[in-house]
Amino acid sequence: MTTLKIAVILGSTRPGRNGKAVADWVVDRAGARTGAEYELVDLADWPLPFMDEPMPPAMGRYQGEHTKAWAAKVAEFDGYVFVTPEYNHSLPGVLKNAIDFAYAEWNNKAAAIVSYGTVGGIRAAEHLRTVASAVQLAHVNQQLAFSLFTDFEDLSLFKPGAHHDAAATKLFEELESWAAAMRTVRN
Repeated sequence: MTTLKIAVILGSTRPGRNGKAVADWVVDRAGARTGAEYELVDLADWPLPFMDEPMPPAMGRYQGEHTKAWAAKVAEFDGYVFVTPEYNHSLPGVLKNAIDFAYAEWNNKAAAIVSYGTVGGIRAAEHLRTVASAVQLAHVNQQLAFSLFTDFEDLSLFKPGAHHDAAATKLFEELESWAAAMRTVRN
């Protein structure tokens, strides 16, 4: 069996975003893993317009070159770690839009959520779970939630507590286990 491929999807494109440091931390922690290869996929590098496909993504009849390229990127992976801030009690529009652009490419794969915000981004994570379910992503229970007040210095310099390391290990273990199991569903 080939090595699992997991995307760490950075779900914010906001100037001065805190998410890059969080995503880099996730990728750094994942680098020691032997059960999967982790790759950062920064939505800032994927400037998708608002949904502009004439057919619903579930039909798989993509017309835009940007959609075809994004769908091909999503299809490369067995699982995903979504790194999301919380904006107005939900996930950012850019992340929701990126998920909406594809369908079958997400199906029967595994996902984990890493969130951050004033209350750890937990409301964004819960909304993201609903969206993930709609595209048939199996989301693991373990998540990481970073508080702007305790895991960031001056609300901007990422300095997570050491207790997050054990939670990250558990998140990776669950995600890799589920990603491997979901391969059997796809094959």
